[in-house]
Amino acid sequence: MVSSSAANWKHSFLYLGFLYSLLCFLHNQISHNLLIGHRPVRVKKTSPDLPLRFRSDGTFKILQVADMHYGNGALTRCRDVLDSEFEHCSDLNTSRFLKRMIEAEKPDFIAFTGDNIFGSSSVDAAESLLRAFGPAMESGLPWAAILGNHDQESTMNREELMSFISLMDYSVSQINPSAEDLSNLARGSRKKIDGFGNYDLRVYGAPGSHLANSSILNLFFLDSGDWETVQGVRTYGWIKESQLDWLHGISQGYQDKPPALAFFHIPIPEVRQLWYKKIVGQFQEAVACSSVNSGVLQTLVSMRDVKAVFMGHDHNNDFCGDLENIWFCYGGGFGYHGYGKAGWRRRARVILAELGKGEKGWTGVERIKTWKSLDDDKLSKIDEQLLWEY
Repeated sequence: MVSSSAANWKHSFLYLGFLYSLLCFLHNQISHNLLIGHRPVRVKKTSPDLPLRFRSDGTFKILQVADMHYGNGALTRCRDVLDSEFEHCSDLNTSRFLKRMIEAEKPDFIAFTGDNIFGSSSVDAAESLLRAFGPAMESGLPWAAILGNHDQESTMNREELMSFISLMDYSVSQINPSAEDLSNLARGSRKKIDGFGNYDLRVYGAPGSHLANSSILNLFFLDSGDWETVQGVRTYGWIKESQLDWLHGISQGYQDKPPALAFFHIPIPEVRQLWYKKIVGQFQEAVACSSVNSGVLQTLVSMRDVKAVFMGHDHNNDFCGDLENIWFCYGGGFGYHGYGKAGWRRRARVILAELGKGEKGWTGVERIKTWKSLDDDKLSKIDEQLLWEY
């Protein structure tokens, strides 16, 4: 009996020891693989230059990148390029162009205006986004993006895309306005806004100036959607009433309205009228817009602060034209996997805002200019023009 009891006790002790060892092993595995406290946490990098502000020389420069149409990198071939232009052409040419523009222009901010990736050519949306925005993140410059009509055609929906973009290094993109912004609408009491990627970025005065803590330029970003069906007919998306309410409310919230610039992907129907007007640049394809006119132009005119709008979508158009004293400007096709016109160089748009100078030093924005740069040996600068002057 004594020997039997001792044997049972010994077996119980060994069994408890085994259970303890197993629990310790599982704890270590879970700690290292699941608990964030036991592995390095990846923190989003932010620019030391935030908030956005004018330089000490009184300038603020924006690089607009329209329609990168990024696919899968080196495996994604170019469209509409001459054999004489490149021995081998892929998405890497788009990345190279972006790096060259950043190095040459040294912008303060980069605005990506949609169709950043070409969803139908992208195996993994997150991977394509990381590659497409890679040069911007490597530069350490603040940047922001909105969506076009092709971004969501891969493995993420539009909300997921904007959420991912907002968490990328140096991105100042937002999924949508804050609840506080929405509750302060000047027209109505909507709590929800259509789309993903509607937000306002404020640019402050030059450091050391009396306007250093004041917002003196607004950058409005709007989601123009992707596709809609109207009375059984498929058409491009449009900016909805809830978005215009929010935009108008933000604008009305300023006592001394600073000038503003707006960025969205799909042009509005009135841009077609510019075929009959004087423009700066090339009008080479029909304006591909929604069949629905939601009143964007009327809203912008009534706000009286937006001086220019910057769009993408129609790659072979790169013109600026004036509609009711607001300039509407295409970026021109940037990416090599997007359609283009053989022999017509891919291009980027640069926007330069300049401050005035008074007795107290730098004052508010005095003028806004723009030009385009071509992806050639010299990054040729073309079509420089004045958009607005105080």
